Amino acid sequence: MRLLKTILFTALTGFTPALSAQVIDNIASYRETGNDKYIRFYYDNDFFTATDYYYTQGMCLELVNANLEKFPLSHLLIRPSKFSNRFGVAVEHIGYTPTSIRHTEIINGDRPFAACLFLKTFAIAVNAEKKQRITSAFSMGVIGPAAGGEEMQTSIHRWLKNIEPLGWSNQIANDIILNYELGYEKTLLDHQTLRLNWSSDLKAGTLNDKISSSFTIMAGFLPALSDTRASEKKKFRLHLYNQSNISLIGYDASLQGGVFNHKSPYTINKNDMTRFTFQNNIGVVIKLYSIHLEYYQAIITEEFATGKYHRWGGVRVGWEF
Repeated sequence: MRLLKTILFTALTGFTPALSAQVIDNIASYRETGNDKYIRFYYDNDFFTATDYYYTQGMCLELVNANLEKFPLSHLLIRPSKFSNRFGVAVEHIGYTPTSIRHTEIINGDRPFAACLFLKTFAIAVNAEKKQRITSAFSMGVIGPAAGGEEMQTSIHRWLKNIEPLGWSNQIANDIILNYELGYEKTLLDHQTLRLNWSSDLKAGTLNDKISSSFTIMAGFLPALSDTRASEKKKFRLHLYNQSNISLIGYDASLQGGVFNHKSPYTINKNDMTRFTFQNNIGVVIKLYSIHLEYYQAIITEEFATGKYHRWGGVRVGWEF
């Protein structure tokens, strides 16, 4: 029912589906490699912005290869004709905490503890002539203790000789993640060293329901719009990017609990959810021969009534083969 309501809202309001404005957006155009075979690792942590709450850590390992077109879940993805299609899979783990991890009791009015672990299969379709990009992804996994968020954070804090995180016994209960994402992106301005894109996104399922719209500006030695051999001949590329995004939130399991399991010890009431959020991502991407490096920082407005702004950062390391 929630999925149907989201689709109907999209049709009635004229939002065009697209894919961005998620925590780890591995198929954003500003992270384009210019290659159709690569492996890349993502690591996010609010340590990069000297905070330790809300979205506290995220990791993702992705693989892109033409053979993944035959992967069973890839048949669920969009593959438009007259587009160059690329396929990949990723494993993603993300964790959330309240503003304090020094309490065993529930902190009312704060963010719940939550962790997610899922497999994502995705497709990137590019039409360089029309300067259009269509993305789709299907994610399946778990939210709750089965995702191992407590063990992950405890191990990292122990390794860093930091305080032991308390309160994970109050995290969002186990539930199933089944989410589908669609994205459309259009290049509005394209020069050799400057590019402006507009995109719109739709995410629907048991993890989150969200409609977003973004503007992204990139400046520097930019990758080609498609995965052409010519783009691979460039041994060095560097560009800066800034993406500004506004989202309409329908549902967020990391705040409100799972769709099927309603036994979470603590959740944010739907009436206390902030329905519109603004997020800004800024970063730098470097390609040196077959190696890709990226550093970025993000800021997002409050996601619930008693919440506050949050900032985090991340690094990405990739290798073309």
